[in-house]
Amino acid sequence: MKLDAKIPAGPLTDKWKTYLDNINLVSPANKRKYSVIVIGTGLAGASAAASLAEMGYKVDAFCYQDSARRAHSIAAQGGINAAKNYQNDGDNVWRLFYDTIKGGDFRSREANVYRLAELSGNIIDQCVAQGVPFAREYGGSLANRSFGGALVSRTFYARGQTGQQLLLGAYSALACQVGLGAVKMHPRHEMLELVLVNGQARGIVTRNMVSGKIESHAADAVLMATGGYSNAFYLSTNAKGCNTTAIWRAYKKGAGFANPCFIQIHPTCIPKTGDYQSKLTLMSESLRNDGRVWVPKKKNDQRPANDIPEAERDYYLERIYPSFGNLVPRDVASRAAKRMCDEGHGIGPNGLGVYLDFAEAIGRLGENVVRERYGNLFEMYERITAENPYQAPMRIYPALHYTMGGLWVDYNLMSTIDGLFVLGEANFSDHGANRLGASALMQGLADGYFVVPYTLGAYLAETSFEKISTADPAFAEAEKAVEQHTQKLLAVNGQRSVDSFHRELGLILWDNCGMSRAEVGLSEAIEKIKALKLEFWSDMRVPGQGLELNQELEKAGRVADFFELAELMCYDAIERRESCGGHLREESQTPEGEAMRDDDGFCHVAVWEYTGQDKKPTRHIEPLVMENVTPSQRSYK
Repeated sequence: MKLDAKIPAGPLTDKWKTYLDNINLVSPANKRKYSVIVIGTGLAGASAAASLAEMGYKVDAFCYQDSARRAHSIAAQGGINAAKNYQNDGDNVWRLFYDTIKGGDFRSREANVYRLAELSGNIIDQCVAQGVPFAREYGGSLANRSFGGALVSRTFYARGQTGQQLLLGAYSALACQVGLGAVKMHPRHEMLELVLVNGQARGIVTRNMVSGKIESHAADAVLMATGGYSNAFYLSTNAKGCNTTAIWRAYKKGAGFANPCFIQIHPTCIPKTGDYQSKLTLMSESLRNDGRVWVPKKKNDQRPANDIPEAERDYYLERIYPSFGNLVPRDVASRAAKRMCDEGHGIGPNGLGVYLDFAEAIGRLGENVVRERYGNLFEMYERITAENPYQAPMRIYPALHYTMGGLWVDYNLMSTIDGLFVLGEANFSDHGANRLGASALMQGLADGYFVVPYTLGAYLAETSFEKISTADPAFAEAEKAVEQHTQKLLAVNGQRSVDSFHRELGLILWDNCGMSRAEVGLSEAIEKIKALKLEFWSDMRVPGQGLELNQELEKAGRVADFFELAELMCYDAIERRESCGGHLREESQTPEGEAMRDDDGFCHVAVWEYTGQDKKPTRHIEPLVMENVTPSQRSYK
């Protein structure tokens, strides 16, 4: 597998401009001759589809939801970063670049991260022009708030529903192009296979989720913007439908999978309450602006929070990290919460929780101001827990939220398969070992609005294409593979439900490949996953048929892929013998229990190549050359 990052030469600050100055272009008259498939219509997919269609390309957009408006980007709450320096507190592009690469524990490419920071201001201008209702100061200027891992206020927000408002902006642009006939939408279609012709990505095979019909679609290039794979853990903050199938199909066709073990644990989620809970709910990181995190100093203290006097509370983030306090990055806050609970200071029915307290903020600012800032989040919390956070602290605990691993891409966002571009959370490129809060929305929109329209055009201008259609034998072969896989799932006809296997798989991953990892536990996890996978293929039951609406069949296909991905995640975690980001390797930590990186041995991207069913994949590396920053032990004290 050849890994050429194709990073432009020259100073870091000039690389993107140099790239744009020298790429080949497609003339306006020729753009309409090219067709593009976009899979996924979240922020990255919707913005890319709308932008490419407006430029003149013919676009087919696919989503498994009933509407592009229901993509999981809608669930993002807290905000989107941009180096606008509206607060006049010293922010700039370089500082956003440095905070992002430091927050990722120096495990991402400098060039990609700098481009992201450089484009951040354009994103805000684009979204304001679309009518996104960002919060504003009294005088009318856009408001900012702080997020973890930064000492400046650079996060733009729309109450606690920033993702929803940004997605509505991108969706409006997409809907305009659909209305003009430039984009053809395919809702309720799930991609089940990638089609290669002469080594190029030239189409996909989908299943119509309403009728069950298997369909082929051809194009000159394929863009994947299908999100992350946190649902491999069963319990996560992701929507139940989020899955890995699209990128997994690409991986099995030759796309490199980078850093699969890099996951993000979000520190402020509502704790699990029962064994049959199907997902977890996120409470925005923005709450840590005014909320104070604490646990009782006394172990196993069962008193109600309001009955515990101030002197008997441990505001542990403020104690351990006085400079950043409650605004330390997510991985630091998550590990600290786990440590407090492991030591017996956890709260709630099972001791897996800490308090997020707004009493001081309400006393200082008044309840009306707090309600103005976080009202919808407080309302959501009360509806779920039947507890009023204005009167008593929220209970929170870390949970799976985002994945930094994904398909490997070069500077152009193209995978190791020619013509397959990967955007947003589905790729690995910008966040390293830990994503800073409010950076996911930034990456998705940067990739869709401002990067891929140029890089795709350069690829199309430089590449020779055979004229093909779905009559090509490669499509018939791909359809046959999909139909065989579907029949294999239906034929098992065992006794156990798909969900029961998924829940068991998720627990193995959480216990052994979650916040804390050890070589022994990971080796045991691989054997457990293999044994459970065999049981899945012998005792799983999918009722119904293929040629009909069948959600159990959909789940079974996704969980089958999660089994294979889970093995890869554990292989990757074993090989990465260092602690970095949210991934504490128990054999690699400081005496204080903090993560200890190994820059000499692991300052690289681990890229895995598929070698066949039930065979261990091959590990390749892309060295990370740090020319502009010096990796250092992260300190937020």
